[in-house]
Amino acid sequence: MKANKAFGKRLKVTRTGKIVARKPGQNHFNAKESRATQMSGRRSQNISERTMTPKVKQRYINNL
Repeated sequence: MKANKAFGKRLKVTRTGKIVARKPGQNHFNAKESRATQMSGRRSQNISERTMTPKVKQRYINNL
């Protein structure tokens, strides 16, 4: 099975093995958002181990 490379490019594996991703929906049209919403969109979020089962890891981030 081929890995989903587009999704894999949005992920980063830290030195301790955590999977970190950018928050979705923060690329453009942020001028009308509150400043707190804009700044919270800049922070990356941690992908929990509950959502990243070994089967999901194999499907989406096979090359990481």
